[in-house]
Amino acid sequence: MTKIETVSTDAGEARITWHTGPKARRVLALGHGAGGGIEARDLAALAATLPARGVTVALVEQPWRVAGKKVAPAPKTLDTGWRGLWPALAAPGLPVVAGGRSAGARVACRTGAELGAVAVLALSFPLHPPGKPERSRAGELLSTELPTLVVQGGNDPFGKPAEFPPGGGYELVEVPYGDHGFAVPKRAPIEQDEAVGRIVEGVADWLAALG
Repeated sequence: MTKIETVSTDAGEARITWHTGPKARRVLALGHGAGGGIEARDLAALAATLPARGVTVALVEQPWRVAGKKVAPAPKTLDTGWRGLWPALAAPGLPVVAGGRSAGARVACRTGAELGAVAVLALSFPLHPPGKPERSRAGELLSTELPTLVVQGGNDPFGKPAEFPPGGGYELVEVPYGDHGFAVPKRAPIEQDEAVGRIVEGVADWLAALG
């Protein structure tokens, strides 16, 4: 079942598209990145697949996106919007996993523990700006204080899996040949559908293991 809910926050009106599982045991809240919306292939695939596996997926559109703006605001404003949405995300009374892709993953990492999330899912975590590994954002990922899963494309210019710090207390699933949007080249020995399938299965297995 799909339902759209508008939520007022201190950063403006946000929107949640609920993909409700009939026998859901938890909510997976997913925010989008700075360069796109909830139509991203990874978010759409998780929303289409996980409800049948006992997970309600809530796709979150930040106020700037709902307002039709082209450029995302500062991280502080993104966090404000996410905090304002949280009571609606927790309203079903189920444990909530905070997540998102790219900028949305950073928001989930920064705010998950304070808001009462049970875990954090970071899709395409932007470890650093492309070509600038010295500007690392690893601190956000390493400070979640929660079970955390990173799903990262093997060719992500914002941080390849091998660049992530070892022993960081998080799990990492690699999508071979995937870029920041998990697109794989036509010449790659993996089909696009298979790449998306690895995202879904990796996330589903991790969620199941949370108990």
